[in-house]
Amino acid sequence: MSMNPNAGTPPVYEANRGDYNGEEAVWLKYGEYEAAVLPRIGGNLIAFRDAKRGFRFLREPEDMQAFVSDPGTHGIPPLFPPNRYDGGQLKWNGETYSFPVNEAETGNFLHGYLHTLPWEVEAFGASEAESFVSVAHRVAEGHPMYAYFPYAFTLRIRYSISSLGLEQDVTLFNESGRKLPALLAFHTALNAPFAQGSTSEDCRIKVTIGQRRELDGRMLPTGGFQPLAEWEEEMRESGVNPYVDSMDNHYTAVPQGGRNRAEITDTRLGVKVVYDVGTSYRHWMIWNSGAGGSFICPEPQVNLVNAPNLSLPAEDMGLFAIEPGEVWQATSRIYAVDLASGV
Repeated sequence: MSMNPNAGTPPVYEANRGDYNGEEAVWLKYGEYEAAVLPRIGGNLIAFRDAKRGFRFLREPEDMQAFVSDPGTHGIPPLFPPNRYDGGQLKWNGETYSFPVNEAETGNFLHGYLHTLPWEVEAFGASEAESFVSVAHRVAEGHPMYAYFPYAFTLRIRYSISSLGLEQDVTLFNESGRKLPALLAFHTALNAPFAQGSTSEDCRIKVTIGQRRELDGRMLPTGGFQPLAEWEEEMRESGVNPYVDSMDNHYTAVPQGGRNRAEITDTRLGVKVVYDVGTSYRHWMIWNSGAGGSFICPEPQVNLVNAPNLSLPAEDMGLFAIEPGEVWQATSRIYAVDLASGV
């Protein structure tokens, strides 16, 4: 068996409104897979599980009150604009926009607003092919972000689960009369270990990183690069323990075999979880909470941290515009592979 947890039997599929630990949720089920989206808290896909085998692929909150106050390190929070901006400044298309500094220790603006605000549930449903939910968030005049960054746009995410795992389809629609920068990332928190009975020593992570970006003391890119440590080369080529070192590192993304992905392998069970983010994401941030031993965030990021403020080639930074009326789209997927099957 590989990606299909219910091969040989008709899948049970459904999509329903419900709750997740007291918060409004849309629950999806397909075979042994289940997932939950929290529309009131950033449209966050907070849970993706293989219920039969007891796998929890995403970090889920243990303390809901703490999660609601800081929802950035569980599930799959959407970040726009992502990561840090020097002194809250964002320079774009001849203008300078000022966001409030919300990270006092660095003096930067961090992660935007969309992962903390309510999203609209546009549709959900289920069929023999998949169970899905579509959520959207529109920024326009009157929105808290519009006061600092006066662009109208809609970010829409469609999540579906099927025999092929979890699919995330993202569209960013520019409803402004001006060019919109595609500033997007996902602070995806993957459990390592993801299986009951396994430990962090059973886990290996491999990520399609390229060069390591040099960051200054305020966690902003200098424009230079740093040599990869031996363990980083292992992470790129064959895999390494997710907590081999404390990670809060920024890398270019270099696809391998045409794919840009992070993989977490449970060597005890012989199961590999693949997070294939597609080639539109040109950078990775990788953070493991001080090598805490339970989760790691391989964060796909369209562009370099602080990119609009840097005098580097736009192509190298992954910095580009969405023209008025146009749509940018990207698809990612999380699924499990049983290595013993040879698939």
